[in-house]
Amino acid sequence: MHELSICEGILSIIEDQAKEQAFSRVRRVRLEVGPFSGVEIEALRFGFDVVTRSSVAEGAVLEIFEPPGAAWCMSCSQTVPLENRYDLCPVCGSHQLQVTGGTELRIRDLEVD
Repeated sequence: MHELSICEGILSIIEDQAKEQAFSRVRRVRLEVGPFSGVEIEALRFGFDVVTRSSVAEGAVLEIFEPPGAAWCMSCSQTVPLENRYDLCPVCGSHQLQVTGGTELRIRDLEVD
């Protein structure tokens, strides 16, 4: 379960920012997690609750935004929506797609005291 180590990394960033920006409590954490990021959302939620115990983020609400997948088609030169990484281009049927969206894994923002 690599989601636990991802949560530890998120907490490390939060703690660094707490020191740098002098806040004492995190009320809400908003993340972007794309469908091609390789992250299991429910495991991330569970790991976040475990990792943040006794920290500045204990009890924080975790909001996860899931941006859609997208790709640029090398055959028809269009940006297209992509539901699954290995789908065909919905415009021309080509396999030559370069993923351009959906790999995100980042902290969008924090709501703090």
